[in-house]
Amino acid sequence: MTAQRFIITGTDTGIGKTVFSASLMLGLEAAGCMPHYWKPIQSGVDEGIDTREVQKLTGLGAERFLPEKYIFTQSLSPHRAAEIDDIRVDVAALQGEAGIPESAGALVIEGAGGLMVPLTRENLLINLFRSWDVPVILCARTGLGTINHTLLSLEALWARRIPVLGIAFIGEDNPDNMRTIAEFSKVKVLGRLPLVEVLDTEGLGVAFGENFNIEDFV
Repeated sequence: MTAQRFIITGTDTGIGKTVFSASLMLGLEAAGCMPHYWKPIQSGVDEGIDTREVQKLTGLGAERFLPEKYIFTQSLSPHRAAEIDDIRVDVAALQGEAGIPESAGALVIEGAGGLMVPLTRENLLINLFRSWDVPVILCARTGLGTINHTLLSLEALWARRIPVLGIAFIGEDNPDNMRTIAEFSKVKVLGRLPLVEVLDTEGLGVAFGENFNIEDFV
């Protein structure tokens, strides 16, 4: 089984990328893919570090979690959070194949916020994704506004010829919104992660197994 890499991004901040990343890690682990997780840029520490949250939710060993390149104290766009912390983001060091750390198995890369988040005053996150040439999984809400936000996000990815593996919806069931996005975009709907009543390893693993087909990812 060939090791796969994925970029997990969202149509906005607070979509649920971190929880979806954890669920994907569990699905890949069950499939024998030895997944690793990497969040290169973490903005905000008051509510915890996403890497530690994914580790807690998956119960996987510390060796599966690669260190962040940057951690900023404020929950702001990376460009502003870096300025407040007086840190310079070296975008060039992150770009291209050399900018992605090696992993023994699959690699789940979680972005920061949405696609158009500025890393610096000159660089957007989406352009870093373009340099990596790694398939994107777009996380989207199911509720009001998601059609516009999701189609706009897909347009931005297509304009830069960034490969899109599919859309992962997160939230309560809304069949018409999901159908409408699929029909207009012609992008595969990978599944929908429902609101998990007990957010732990077992509950998240069951939710992924019941709502996604692991063959779409491996």
